[in-house]
Amino acid sequence: MKCPFCSTADTQVIDSRVNEAGDSIRRRRKCQQCEKRFTTYESADLGLPVVVKQDGKREDFKLEKLSQSFARALHKRPVPAEYVEQAISNIVQKILSTGEKEVVARELGESVMAELRKLDKVAYIRFASVYRSFSDVEDFSNVIKDLD
Repeated sequence: MKCPFCSTADTQVIDSRVNEAGDSIRRRRKCQQCEKRFTTYESADLGLPVVVKQDGKREDFKLEKLSQSFARALHKRPVPAEYVEQAISNIVQKILSTGEKEVVARELGESVMAELRKLDKVAYIRFASVYRSFSDVEDFSNVIKDLD
């Protein structure tokens, strides 16, 4: 591992710890040249599938895009960050468990709606209104009735 301070390739691992979930390793390192310390994280390369959009285009799965969807729907809502992280983790695990190399965007959107429904009903309605392109108040009314 190259030192981020002096770019020397000679660094030493001082301490390694597995995180609580057991899915990544935190390593404290010391540069042999400048003697500064820094932290690195090691995790498995999950090889997430490609997302097939409605128009047939394909794009890489982006965890940031999934996180942004949750952030927009949950804007100013009283949902703890750890719940949001768990919901995102649930979706990623669901995708990985299929073992498929591609996932249809519609399935991904439905998974987001299912997780938002469990977290916060207002966020669920916000996301659904954009995702399903609500055109009038009746669309909102139908979704609200389905929540009961």
